[in-house]
Amino acid sequence: MYIEQIYTGCLAQGAYYIESEGEAVVIDPLRETKPYLQRAQERGANIKYILETHFHADFVSGHLDLAQKTGATIIYGPEAQTSYEKHLAKDGETFQVGKLTIRVLHTPGHTPESTTYLLLDENGKEHAIFTGDTLFIGDVGRPDLAQKKGSLTKEDLAGWLFDSLRNKIMPLPDDVIVYPAHGAGSACGKNMSSETWSTLGEQKQSNYALRADMSREEFIREVTDGLLPPPQYFAKNAQLNKTGYADIDEVMERGAQALPPAAFETVANEHGALILDVRSKEKFVKGFVPNSVFIGLDGSFAPWVGALITDLQQPILIVAPEGREEETVTRLARVGYDNALGYLRGGIPAWTAAGQEVDTIDTIQLKTFAKRFKGNPELAVLDVRKPSEWEAEHLENSQNFPLDFINAHMHEIQRDQPYHLHCRSGYRSTVAASILKARGFQDVVNVQAAFSDFGDADLPLTAFVCPSTLDKG
Repeated sequence: MYIEQIYTGCLAQGAYYIESEGEAVVIDPLRETKPYLQRAQERGANIKYILETHFHADFVSGHLDLAQKTGATIIYGPEAQTSYEKHLAKDGETFQVGKLTIRVLHTPGHTPESTTYLLLDENGKEHAIFTGDTLFIGDVGRPDLAQKKGSLTKEDLAGWLFDSLRNKIMPLPDDVIVYPAHGAGSACGKNMSSETWSTLGEQKQSNYALRADMSREEFIREVTDGLLPPPQYFAKNAQLNKTGYADIDEVMERGAQALPPAAFETVANEHGALILDVRSKEKFVKGFVPNSVFIGLDGSFAPWVGALITDLQQPILIVAPEGREEETVTRLARVGYDNALGYLRGGIPAWTAAGQEVDTIDTIQLKTFAKRFKGNPELAVLDVRKPSEWEAEHLENSQNFPLDFINAHMHEIQRDQPYHLHCRSGYRSTVAASILKARGFQDVVNVQAAFSDFGDADLPLTAFVCPSTLDKG
């Protein structure tokens, strides 16, 4: 028996490769098929099944392309309706993979079709559960993503989740390994651990949602409390996972075209393309193609793209660090942005060498910002952190302008007003400043500083409130 967790930090997502006697199964694969095909080839195995725990909302799964390339059967649990061929498994149904048995446990709650897969070893002993978004390490899946107006509420789904956990998962042996689909950083839960696996016994002791004395009403209240609206791309990704999407090889071929500066400019103008600059924030602020939007590869790239670019069909042109252009196209495709049209060959050096104009963002360090603020307490400051971060502690007289929901808050600021922007470390404020500049807000200053140092700079902060007492966000 061979089990490998293939964890992708940007999405805080765990896919799984399981193998026995030359037969393999892949659970919750990402969009790109290469990692799974390579493992099977290197180990001399054939991928027999592709198991999906549910319709993922935070990424586009690779089940269709992987099935097309391997002939593997796509399996969903009960209630999963798709536009493509798959095997709709029954609760309790089993599948053989070499000497291993995989049993279907229908565990609705996160979504109606959510399913946990129980792995039995060669001796028929319960070895592990692959829980998808039903059970995380330290948390459970949010129950508001599949609610339907007038018929199905988040409270209904939370009640289903309570029943699924108590009736299907908690009765299993304590030594069963728990392999979830996500870890800390995912928006699919509220309080996930940084650990990517655990045992069921450990979770019964530490996971608030598995308390033995917890009533159904308490569970529903605690699981639904403090839920922020999901990112706008979640529903769109879930729909793609139900209905299908473009071939990943075609997406990669189109997006990985190297365009010299003149052609890059022509494509941008002809297609109304968004210029997405994914370099480091330090390099971006010093010079970029005018109207570019910054979302750095070394931050939470895919989730920020999904939160901020509202149209999955938006034509995109890429400015990337040398050697990371294809990586950028892949990471865009993971969240359904398949319309990348190429990248700037030679990057910004080639752009400037061709005599093209560059723009910059006025960026200052903490010492300069502190001096300005103390000299002008009415200075307009936009704090682009999450609402819960702002509520816990913030600079006095600052305005919360959360990057997560910037598109919904643009009406709150004035085009002719100068603004200083900050976040926790400088990444989100750089993203926000680039968006404002691209939308015609020219008088913006980006504060590249750690918020944790604001107090040391003798800046006036509100009284600290422990984040654990606030709604998560």
